[in-house]
Amino acid sequence: MAHSLPESQTTSSSSLLSARHGQLRLGVNIEIVTIVWMVVEAGIALSVGFASRSVSLEGFGIDSIIELIAGGMLLWRLLVESRGGSQERVEWAERRAAWVTALGLFALACYIVADSGWTFLTRTHPVSSWWGVGLALAAAIVMPLLWQGKLRVAKRIGSAALKADAMCSITCAYMSVTLLVGLLLNHLFGWWWADPLSALVLVYFIVQEGREALHEARTGEQCSCHEGEACED
Repeated sequence: MAHSLPESQTTSSSSLLSARHGQLRLGVNIEIVTIVWMVVEAGIALSVGFASRSVSLEGFGIDSIIELIAGGMLLWRLLVESRGGSQERVEWAERRAAWVTALGLFALACYIVADSGWTFLTRTHPVSSWWGVGLALAAAIVMPLLWQGKLRVAKRIGSAALKADAMCSITCAYMSVTLLVGLLLNHLFGWWWADPLSALVLVYFIVQEGREALHEARTGEQCSCHEGEACED
């Protein structure tokens, strides 16, 4: 004779499942907001960056495109789970996003180093723009909010990929502050070298972000590069 589960245990399981689905929906909404923001951020940064010959803005815009691609992959991963997809499909999506992000970020770091070096050699003076300053300021406000939301959901659903994406968001916030300083120095004091110099500072954050993505792609686990520990290969 089959024994049914106690009503209290069934109710508890249903509550936990409902809570998880609620967190998944919240994660999906946060990723949608992130994707929309990255489209706006990349569009403004690249158009203003190439028009004003600002290496730091160009690098910031390309990084936004990379985060946009990774965000799209992670959104798909959350949708797969929320719709009852298999764990294998979820893990596959996480790995693919990590590989794409890592390769793109390392390529971006090489581009910034080469472009900044050329700017120093040719003494190319970027044209100051309040558009770039406004974008950097907005990113410095928006990205920490997205970071907090992603980190909260990641802890509740146990997603290393979403936690890594949260680290990308706070890294973007650090980058926006660095970008803001370089753009303001150029705009207010005419220090043209501050722009390529701030771009080179961005390389540090980009490489750290790339190392974390590479670690996750290789092992399926999130490393703690952004928490003061070295990644282990």
